[in-house]
Amino acid sequence: MTMIKGSTPAEMQAWQWTGTGRPLTLATVPVPAPGPGEVLLRVRAAGMCHSDVGELDEPSWAENIHRCPITLGHEIAGEVVSLGTGVTGVSVGDRCGVHPLGVTVPGYGRDGGYAAFHVAPAADLVPLPDGLSYELGALGTDAGMTSHHGVAVVAGVGAGDRVGIIGLGGLGQIGARIAVLLGAEVHAADPSPDARRLGEGLGVTRVVADAAELAGADLDSVIDFAGFAATAQAAVRAIRVGGTVVMIGMGAHTTELVTADVIHAKAIIRGSSGGTKADIEAVYRYLDAGRIVPVVEHLTFDRVAEGIDRLREGRVTGRLVVTM
Repeated sequence: MTMIKGSTPAEMQAWQWTGTGRPLTLATVPVPAPGPGEVLLRVRAAGMCHSDVGELDEPSWAENIHRCPITLGHEIAGEVVSLGTGVTGVSVGDRCGVHPLGVTVPGYGRDGGYAAFHVAPAADLVPLPDGLSYELGALGTDAGMTSHHGVAVVAGVGAGDRVGIIGLGGLGQIGARIAVLLGAEVHAADPSPDARRLGEGLGVTRVVADAAELAGADLDSVIDFAGFAATAQAAVRAIRVGGTVVMIGMGAHTTELVTADVIHAKAIIRGSSGGTKADIEAVYRYLDAGRIVPVVEHLTFDRVAEGIDRLREGRVTGRLVVTM
């Protein structure tokens, strides 16, 4: 192992999952060492996500968590401080985001980013543009990636399309803006007045409080970032014949649709989860150019548990990012 960038302590604090239904726990753990093909990052920022709440609260999520306890946090950006054997193309001091769906998944398959240091496969690193902050770099790894993939790749939004965006939270605000940048006419829906005010600044054509108000709009595609039974049904009723509904949000585990609506609309219903390094790179370019300016609230490391509670209670507009 090569260690050049300063020195690391022997121990650090980490916010950990210790089982479904148990509170997030602040533990003292050893600072990890990178193995072959891995790097050690000094975590500079970690985005907070509703899936953290799912891990803590929903029993069905436990089957995807590979050990207990495990450090949560899958939106990670930081600085490379040491290299494991066999790593090439990466240097100590590099500023990087971490692809959260790469070799293994942080917060699920390995310890995540709610800690001072994080071990990541070198293959999962995405370089940060020189002018891009760590906070936006962290946000771009999942919220940005997932939004870009759902809108640009799965829905295939292009210039002149008429697009619906349901939910203007941490992902939806980015998805709506990406659709605008791709040249689409965007119609958005969110019950939160704060979210609707945010949406009005994204360049969308209109923002409504109830997704049901989009019915009959003959949209080419609707991307549902909320994921409730009512929003899924509203999406089907908003598309043109042969239009596409992309389901990203998981507000509810099951959804019932009116069969006749799906059939008469000849609806194409697609699920979208995560994305690729190419999606992250595209979002980084938008962020670096100032073409996407997401609403971000910064939290200090000691307030991670508070952030989880706020996500659980729906008291977040935009995206929470933990700064180290």
